[in-house]
Amino acid sequence: MKLLLVEDDPSMQATLQRALGRRGFEVTACGDGREALQRWSAAAPDVVLLDLTLPGMDGLDVLESARKAGSRTPVLILTARGTVGDRVIGLNSGADDYLAKPFDLDELEARLRALLRRAPAATPEGSMQLGALRWERSSGAIYLGKDVLELTPRELALMQALMAKPGHAVSKERLFELVFPGEADVHYEAVEVVVYRLRKKLAGTGTTLMTLRGLGYLLKAQG
Repeated sequence: MKLLLVEDDPSMQATLQRALGRRGFEVTACGDGREALQRWSAAAPDVVLLDLTLPGMDGLDVLESARKAGSRTPVLILTARGTVGDRVIGLNSGADDYLAKPFDLDELEARLRALLRRAPAATPEGSMQLGALRWERSSGAIYLGKDVLELTPRELALMQALMAKPGHAVSKERLFELVFPGEADVHYEAVEVVVYRLRKKLAGTGTTLMTLRGLGYLLKAQG
């Protein structure tokens, strides 16, 4: 999940980037309003975490400009402006949720994930290409050339997790959370079974599912 973090306080920005990264978000951070608007337009994030008091361009102006440009990306405003009037202004400007500082990280994560669940149409409908494989985000299907790759639901969940982070290893623990959500009676080793089956299905596709000792798994296009 791609998250654009717009926060001008360096300490707060670093803390949030580190904490949310550990919780499965792919965080891009910036601290300037104009830069935020440019990154928003270029990167197509899944969700935006937006401070209001920013140099260069106020957070509300950033939000209004993005909405006028047609962006439907879910936005959670995170700011020290905690009065009812400020919340109303933020929501009327196009925000989807509002959380005042100070806040609890667990609540922040829950609100971000709730936004993503409630607004599937706001996430990018493009595709992710890796070698001959293509993941169509709108349908969730993975194609090999023009044909849909036949995968079980667990194999599909694991492939999507790896294709969402091309060139980066995904830990076994994180894959377990995505492939076996809420299944407390399943052991981590079950991920290895899914990986083994996927490797057989990926044979001859020009894509390799690699094991990186101590880091996790990585999907790589050959050549």
